[in-house]
Amino acid sequence: MKKILVIHGPNLNLLGKREPEVYGKITIDQINKKLKEIAMKNKVDLEVFQSNHEGEIVDKIGNAKKACTALLINPAAYTHTSVAIRDAILATDIPTVEVHLSNIYSREDFRHNSLIAPVAKGQISGFGLDSYIYGLEAAIKLAKGYENKT
Repeated sequence: MKKILVIHGPNLNLLGKREPEVYGKITIDQINKKLKEIAMKNKVDLEVFQSNHEGEIVDKIGNAKKACTALLINPAAYTHTSVAIRDAILATDIPTVEVHLSNIYSREDFRHNSLIAPVAKGQISGFGLDSYIYGLEAAIKLAKGYENKT
């Protein structure tokens, strides 16, 4: 069975309470429940991980090469700062989809630059929960080997 790793970055454990005007009222548990439902329907295994610590995320990505066929990641604040996460994705060569609940390009200027996007197959942002849903659908296709080449 194909396995997809979902990584939620720093402060995403606070969803539902943290800046609901930006991130909505959805919680990380609600996101994970929806993703697991979609994974089950598509017959893929899903591993979900959240950390506020860059090194833990780097380790998780590095260890995923052995078991995972795709990565869905919301690097959160590390999107704009983490060369280490970028390099881990690059080193493992796991097909990666980057997602964000908010539209990072309509926010503060410092959020407009993603260090992750250049090493990901694609990026989806600004659609709240649907960013994760669209991202998982893309990751499932990547995991199953039918990448859109156009």
